[in-house]
Amino acid sequence: MAFYRERYLPVRNAVKVFSIYRIGDVGLLLAMWASHQLWHENISFLKLGNYELVHEHLQGHSAVGIFISLMLLLAAAAKSAQFPFSSWLPRAMEGPTPSSAIFYGSLSVHFGVFLLLRTYPFWEEQTIVRVFIGLLGLTSAVVASSIGRVQSSLKTQIAYASIAQIGIIFIEIALGLESLALIHFAGNAFLRTYQLLVSPSAVSYLINDQLYNFKAKAKTVEDTFPKKVEYAIFKLSLREYYLDELPSRLIFTPLKKVGHRLDFLTLKNSAFFFFPAYVIGLYFLWHKESVNPMIIKFLPVVFASFGLLLILKALGERKQARLAFTFLIMNHLWVALAISFNEKINYEHLFLYLGGALLAGLLGFIVLSILRKKEPEYFTLNKYYGHAYEHPRLAFFFLLACLGVMGFPITSTFIGVDLVFSHIHANQFLLAFINSMSFVFGGIVAMRMYARLFLGPHVKTYHDVALKSS
Repeated sequence: MAFYRERYLPVRNAVKVFSIYRIGDVGLLLAMWASHQLWHENISFLKLGNYELVHEHLQGHSAVGIFISLMLLLAAAAKSAQFPFSSWLPRAMEGPTPSSAIFYGSLSVHFGVFLLLRTYPFWEEQTIVRVFIGLLGLTSAVVASSIGRVQSSLKTQIAYASIAQIGIIFIEIALGLESLALIHFAGNAFLRTYQLLVSPSAVSYLINDQLYNFKAKAKTVEDTFPKKVEYAIFKLSLREYYLDELPSRLIFTPLKKVGHRLDFLTLKNSAFFFFPAYVIGLYFLWHKESVNPMIIKFLPVVFASFGLLLILKALGERKQARLAFTFLIMNHLWVALAISFNEKINYEHLFLYLGGALLAGLLGFIVLSILRKKEPEYFTLNKYYGHAYEHPRLAFFFLLACLGVMGFPITSTFIGVDLVFSHIHANQFLLAFINSMSFVFGGIVAMRMYARLFLGPHVKTYHDVALKSS
């Protein structure tokens, strides 16, 4: 996505794509948590094929089954660029044509389809879920088809054509046509890969053909519509139905506004407010027997909410990079405290979770401190500074730190996140939701910091940089 990291738009689009992918992870985390409550074990795809076993567990927990299925659908829609997440795929294709063919023509855009096919035995008897999948696929196919017809870029046309076909695959899966969906899945992947690989030659050929042999169609499908409807569809298609702005308006902008309301939280004020609260939380944890059970019941949600507030503050932070990164580390401490109030907590699990996050956080803080000394004038989060040009080692180590803080499988935190969710009870949906939001948006904040500090056109004028509009 950010192959051309010296340019502004590819880096900006990469952050957008990563953010939408992480939104899909909310569904995966909540589905993972609810599945653990339903099965009381790490269920495998092989066991999902056992009809008697699935039916036995869902018989008295139909609401939990619907919830898991809808969370899987949310993840599938985000991963496969279905409505309303369709805008990320053409933005991700700004890299070289071969990488677009391999990753976005055949692999990543089909992850959602693969997820639905593998979990099909779980939700096949849930009619309402199948209706949702079919409607989502139909909406995506119609919207993507109309957008693709008015695009001037060949890559964008292929992207929206692929989204439309995946929408049809969603409909096939909803109708129970698994074999047809699998064949369609493979056919679409091969076709889009081929189209992307030959697209440079196709552009050259079509330009020559248009110059000498172009003939406009006498009548199109849209000409049968009333003119106002035709013009409205055309304008919406040109604007891509405002899908590029939709996640920002509905999700990120409101959350950033909440973060801006917390601008009074400097590092000093945070220590003043949150350190005593953390000490009080530890006191309650160590003296649970002497505290009112009603108070203990609400404390995990309260402490998890404190962690989420720190993430939202970091999301809206534009001035102090070290402050935002410190809040990411503090969030993990609050999550660990919130989970510790649940019965039979295994402290080895918390050690696995916190060990990786705190080590990665320490590495990231050291890197940011060194960068601040070397580049004191260019150390905010207001723009893309491109420090990877002059400080490639710092960029590498900070990337490792960001991946570790967000629970990427390079530290024990990756295992710890799964273990933490296994300790959240079935009646603690709010706690599970808050923690999943913290993990997901914490990852977005970390990669946003990395992109703004180290990627993009270099801020210093003695480097050759691409135009911002390129």
